[in-house]
Amino acid sequence: MAFPQKGAQKEGRTIAFADQSGFYLLPMVVRTYAPVGKTPILREHLTRDHLSAMSAITLDGKLYMTFQDRAFKAEDAVRFLKHLMRQIPGKLLVIWDGSPIHRGGAVKDFLSSGAASRLKLEQLPGYAPDLNPDEGVWKHLKCVELKNLCCQSLAELKVELRKAKERLRHKRDVILGCIRQPGFEV
Repeated sequence: MAFPQKGAQKEGRTIAFADQSGFYLLPMVVRTYAPVGKTPILREHLTRDHLSAMSAITLDGKLYMTFQDRAFKAEDAVRFLKHLMRQIPGKLLVIWDGSPIHRGGAVKDFLSSGAASRLKLEQLPGYAPDLNPDEGVWKHLKCVELKNLCCQSLAELKVELRKAKERLRHKRDVILGCIRQPGFEV
């Protein structure tokens, strides 16, 4: 993975690692403290409703995220890429997995319509999802920021996810740790 990083630096590109994940109303249960003899009880109602989120982190520790009430499609991936291009000046290298939405016709059309002059996409190997530093962002959000959280509706979950994202955005050291963990240089 060092070769694309060196090539991007040579071309003056900002490197962004991107990924998507889902957030459900069911809580991510983690160990917690409680008074002796008082087992904590989480009350939730079973549903498959979820928020789909897509984020990207850069080597300087910046976090960009969007989420919606339905699963992502290739058109949504293009919308996210446009968001990144508005937020990050200059040339951009986005490194993400080989998800079908990343290889869809909408993404190819977007690149051929002129975005390729500023945007380059690289695919991580399918056998190693742990190489994507953005996976650490999802783990931190689910297991730290939103741990044991029971939301009653998607609207409540959206508010809590937005607050968690803002808290994480200010924890640059955590984001940089996500980048260092798979072995990338910052």
